[in-house]
Amino acid sequence: MSVRDTQRSRVYAAEQFVRTLFDRAAGHSSRAIDFFGESITLPPEARFGSVESVQRYVDEVMALPAVAAQWPQRGTLAVRPRRAATAAHYENLSGTGVIAVPQRGAAGWAMRELVVLHEVAHHLDAGDGPAHGPAFVATFCALATAVMGPECGHVLRVVYSKEGVR
Repeated sequence: MSVRDTQRSRVYAAEQFVRTLFDRAAGHSSRAIDFFGESITLPPEARFGSVESVQRYVDEVMALPAVAAQWPQRGTLAVRPRRAATAAHYENLSGTGVIAVPQRGAAGWAMRELVVLHEVAHHLDAGDGPAHGPAFVATFCALATAVMGPECGHVLRVVYSKEGVR
């Protein structure tokens, strides 16, 4: 019996808001934004052109010393193409994690660092709770901080809180 994923829509809404912030920052000469009354400079966000480039990125993330130290039982993680352009997803196939990313049509939204890190966080989340529960949220925030920097982790935590995500 699976646990009900009650905050999934709030997690997705928060992350869409964060991606919009990154998109707006990327469109200006300065990456500094006004974030709930404070000035914060967002890091650049990687964009990917192929499933192979996502796989190289995932391999590099998984090899980072900070990731290895925080998640020593992380296991293998592969990336494969997905036909539908409306979603990326994570699955565990006999102990091997697999991220499926769309690569055609309107799939540009998924071929970006924040979406890929969300899927990597599913792989690293060892919690037995819901897929987008508190353990996942904590894992994603820690991973984003380790990979993209403390500003990214801060933005995620604040926006999750504003959306009522635990």
